[in-house]
Amino acid sequence: MLNKFRTYQPWLTLLSRLILGGVLFAAGALKIGNLQKSAMAVRAYEMLPVELANFLGYALPWIEIGIGLLLIVGASVKICGLLGAFTMLAFIIAIAQAWARGLSIDCGCFGGGGTIDPEETKYLSEIIRDIGLLAMGVFLYYFPKGKLSLDR
Repeated sequence: MLNKFRTYQPWLTLLSRLILGGVLFAAGALKIGNLQKSAMAVRAYEMLPVELANFLGYALPWIEIGIGLLLIVGASVKICGLLGAFTMLAFIIAIAQAWARGLSIDCGCFGGGGTIDPEETKYLSEIIRDIGLLAMGVFLYYFPKGKLSLDR
């Protein structure tokens, strides 16, 4: 069983890098065109002071793009996997607290954000998605060496 894992691990690392990196890159790229809306999406969670939420809304898309690009090309995979996992954990906490507090907001994960009709919320599926992405980040932290990577 361990030999099979060793055989497939470099490919699993590549797949995890491309999925987590691709999601982060796409999420950031979709927000870059409208940073004001990105800041509004962060404010909608009502977790942070307005100034900090605005700063995070402007900075987060660039951070997502940076981590995503590094993962896609396979540079600094261990640290970027950890940063990606931490980012997903923060998103899970933010979405869960919005759900628990009864807020009706779009997560703003891929642009958009803000108040929506309560029946349009997708908190459970967003949390499940982010748990899977968090797991990929943790996997990359422990197994950063993979195929088609600059880190090789």
